[in-house]
This record gives sequence, C-alpha cells and structure tokens, in this order.
Amino acid sequence: MKVSVDRERCCSSGMCVLTAPALFDQDEEDGRVILLEAEPPEELHSAARKAVSFCPCQVITVTDD
Repeated sequence: MKVSVDRERCCSSGMCVLTAPALFDQDEEDGRVILLEAEPPEELHSAARKAVSFCPCQVITVTDD
C-alpha cells in the first residue's frame, strides 16, 4: 500500500490525525496534513483507508501495490 496527500487542498480538519495518528500529523503553522508513513505496514492499512473516507476535503489517496 502507498499513501499520498495533497497538502495544497487540505482544509486542516485534523480527521486524518484523529483516525490514524501513526500515519498523519498536522503542520503547527497552518494545520495542514503531514504524511508520516507513505508505505505503512499491513497493520495500519485499515486506519489509512478510514482516514481516506473521513477526510472532508478528500486529499488522501491510497493505492494498493
């Protein structure tokens, strides 16, 4: 699995961080998403998919290898 984010479109809601804190953080200056793990281990795949569905701006993309 590969995870990517579009920081330019991020609306800083923080849902990704609440859903998957091992994968995402928020920039202290503008609150936009910071991707911590672009290729997460299998145990985080479910959390990554939940973060995609909870993101109000749809800036998170998950692709399977």
